[in-house]
Amino acid sequence: MSEAPSTNPLLFRHAVHQADAPALHVSGLTVSYGGRPALESVSLDMKAGERVAVVGPNGAGKTTLFKAIAGLVQPDAGEVRVFGHPPRRHACIAYLVQRSAVDWRFPVTVRDVVLMGRTREIGLFRRPRATDLAFVDRCIEQVGLTPLAHRQIGELSGGQQQRMFIARALAQEAELMLLDEPFNGLDHQTEHELLALLETLAGRGVAILVATHDLDVAATHFDRVLLLNRRVIACDTPKQVFSADRLTATFGHHARTIRLADGMVFVSDSCCGGGAP
Repeated sequence: MSEAPSTNPLLFRHAVHQADAPALHVSGLTVSYGGRPALESVSLDMKAGERVAVVGPNGAGKTTLFKAIAGLVQPDAGEVRVFGHPPRRHACIAYLVQRSAVDWRFPVTVRDVVLMGRTREIGLFRRPRATDLAFVDRCIEQVGLTPLAHRQIGELSGGQQQRMFIARALAQEAELMLLDEPFNGLDHQTEHELLALLETLAGRGVAILVATHDLDVAATHFDRVLLLNRRVIACDTPKQVFSADRLTATFGHHARTIRLADGMVFVSDSCCGGGAP
């Protein structure tokens, strides 16, 4: 990128990417809440256009990892770099929180939300230009929500809500997307459409990190899988990661594993409940 960081500290900025820097570099990341560890020495590198699924039980630290990458929590140790820079107010990062964390009664439309992605370009307390509005409309069109652009966000289905947030990330011109449990509550067809959209974005060079409990989705739609339970159990291709010993280390000794004919091993969903954030 050629643009220098914004001089306004209230605005997100596009930092000049360091040559040959990975899209995401996490090294020795340790985060605790009230003295209780949530992440312990987690490391991960991602390149542009790569899709990585983060899999682990509830309380494994998936959301904490995403917040640390987005610069929303301060780690006790370790570092995060996005294209060579610290994440704080880095416009390249789009963090899509779990839908349960959003107040869907808030009186804004789809177009309003997507327009929020242009804040850095527009500036605080300034009216959007015609070029900004046209760009937002193109982003909405790319995710197939043009007929719903003026719909209040609470009137959307779960899949439409996720696509709206992806459109906001497009408007933000994000190059690293963090999606926290985006498939929860979606039917199979809607999930398939969302996965196809993520594949398209990865093809454009966007690095995509997704937290999910769905091992089948992680195995079939992602380049690598990160098994996480406060620390990294494994990070490799799905075929290498999904072994009985690694899944047991991730989900606990009570996990019920199933070995399939092709050598892949899966763990039952019954082990995924409980725990801390």
